[in-house]
Amino acid sequence: MTAQLGDLLDEARRRTFVGRRHELASFDDALMDRSSRRVLLVHGPGGIGKTTLLLEFRSRVRAAGRAVVLLDGREIDPSPEGFEHAVLIGLGDRAAAGPVAELLAGAVLLVDGYEQLGAIDGWLRQAFLPALPADGLVVLAGRDAPAAPWRTDPGWRSVVAVHRLDHFDEVESDELLARAGVAPPVRAHLVRLGRGHPLAMALLADVAVTGTVPDSLAEVPDLVSALLEALLRGAPSDAHMSGLAACTTAWLTTEDLLREVVGADAPAVWAWLERRPFIAGGPRGLFPHDLARDVLDAEFERRSPERYRALHRVIHDHVVAGLRTATGLDRQLLAQHLTYLHRKSPLTRAFYALRAQGSAAVVPARREEHRQVLSIMEEFQGAAAARLAEAWLAEQPDTLSVVRDREGVAAYAYHVMHPTGSTMEERDPVTRAVLEHVARQGPARPGEQVDIARFFAGRREFQRDMYAVLAGSVSSLIEWVSRPLAWSFVIVVDDEYWGPFFEYLAFVRQFELDVGGRAHVAYGNDWRRFPVDTWLDLMNEREHAGGTGPPPASLLRPPPLDRTRFAAAVRAALPDLHRPDRLAASPLMGSSLAAGPGGSGADQLRATIQDAVACLGSEPKGDLLRAVLERTFVRAAPTQEAAAEVLGLPFSTYRRHLARALEQLTDLLWAVEIGEVRLPARPSSD
Repeated sequence: MTAQLGDLLDEARRRTFVGRRHELASFDDALMDRSSRRVLLVHGPGGIGKTTLLLEFRSRVRAAGRAVVLLDGREIDPSPEGFEHAVLIGLGDRAAAGPVAELLAGAVLLVDGYEQLGAIDGWLRQAFLPALPADGLVVLAGRDAPAAPWRTDPGWRSVVAVHRLDHFDEVESDELLARAGVAPPVRAHLVRLGRGHPLAMALLADVAVTGTVPDSLAEVPDLVSALLEALLRGAPSDAHMSGLAACTTAWLTTEDLLREVVGADAPAVWAWLERRPFIAGGPRGLFPHDLARDVLDAEFERRSPERYRALHRVIHDHVVAGLRTATGLDRQLLAQHLTYLHRKSPLTRAFYALRAQGSAAVVPARREEHRQVLSIMEEFQGAAAARLAEAWLAEQPDTLSVVRDREGVAAYAYHVMHPTGSTMEERDPVTRAVLEHVARQGPARPGEQVDIARFFAGRREFQRDMYAVLAGSVSSLIEWVSRPLAWSFVIVVDDEYWGPFFEYLAFVRQFELDVGGRAHVAYGNDWRRFPVDTWLDLMNEREHAGGTGPPPASLLRPPPLDRTRFAAAVRAALPDLHRPDRLAASPLMGSSLAAGPGGSGADQLRATIQDAVACLGSEPKGDLLRAVLERTFVRAAPTQEAAAEVLGLPFSTYRRHLARALEQLTDLLWAVEIGEVRLPARPSSD
């Protein structure tokens, strides 16, 4: 018998088929009656390889000498009559009069595109499939996970096997490229680019064999278009598309985050996202497959750059707000989330490697893990450094964070918060140098703290270890964003690797110190001059527009006032509350009192002072102090004598209360200045 073109196509497909060992074994067992499974339900996102798998199934059925019917749900009218008509056409010469289900005796029925037949899913389950011969075998392959009755009905549960198709691993991806004829030198690059998505890998293989090997997906627009068509099909509304964009941008998507993006539509959008085959769910939220994220993220940014930036800002603000109020392990999770939003930084590759490796948590260390940490430190930095760290741990054990793997501590980060009152500040040459630098450049004021990320490393690659990147980044973000600080420093030994990262972060190289023959570089920031909210805004901008280097001069505040000059500036500003031109010349314009969510300036300075005056009323016996300040400065009487008269106080008593009110107001504003207190919004007046 002369071979047909279809036979040649099947042979070529089989030569390039890779992976799916579990699904093939399940099908072979059912085909050869080694299993009780009669219905295989295969599901997965567009381009994941469902059609390719069904074609392999068809080849195996034919090799076993059995008849096979392959249907495409996109070509079938979703009605009982339409389905039976399609089966009759597929049977060809075997078609005859009588019940259609009985005509499938000895044949195998394969249905692709089953998501198109949702309207008759119940009929198939309740009427058509039960009428098949007992030796029948059916495979239903679609994008959506099977409906609940397939899993919950005891009868179906005994004969059904459910298979979710996942992406190829690196070995399978490499094998696919090899079978397609891609040369070994470029296969590793294409494996990273395709991220195991079968359609992407096949298209990349075609491009590599017939043309130039692309450096990025952006260089193969036809490939991106094919993937987008597979991913974006079926979004019911703009709210659903916005929710998908949020899920693409965020590290993890929760219903709370969706509420910030789509409002009251959040529950419906959440339920829709959960059903997307390219989105996975975990105990903390939803997340897309990495290739789907790459393609969709690039497409959303290309379609509407301004809307994309606005969405990124909503997610950024949601994460920062959560980080400031969260406790325990929730803070570590949110810090990872914030870190991931900056996946275009110089350490992007480390962040992607972390995601490919699987989730890893930065958690407080246990006492019994100290020895492992010190062992890693001694291996890379020597015994003297390990002894120094051991002494610090004895005094401040609670600021050590670790990443764990199966072998124990994979990485660590250790912070020291100053002042400690410890002799270690003098004994540790790096800490001593940091504090001397602070004293010269911008002394810490009473109540202010200095954070030093003193040690961080990973077990395998020291400070280049991807888990060291995670531990250092997450532990530092938690301190920087959630704690009021005067200065933050990070001590780096591998400056060649970390220098570009701190350039991106706008952390300035403060000094270099030789300790034990190794250069220790201190990167740092004075938060009083470059506040954390301003820094976060700059980081948000750099994520989109790029840029590195120190903070722009326009964003820096003047050097901070000491306590005495601050108190004098407060007293001088009060009489000018309603004179913007004079208030704008106040030394307080360089303080945190003049900065707020709406920007900085004289109006914000006045609002902060008025909020503080209002807050005094909540203190014990504070109503009178608040009233004295309001009648003297906020809603000022013409003279102090008139203010005393309005308040019904003897002038001497009024003066005594005014002095006390000024003292308490200055204390409160100082606490705001150094970050100990955040003022609530001023109560609205009736």
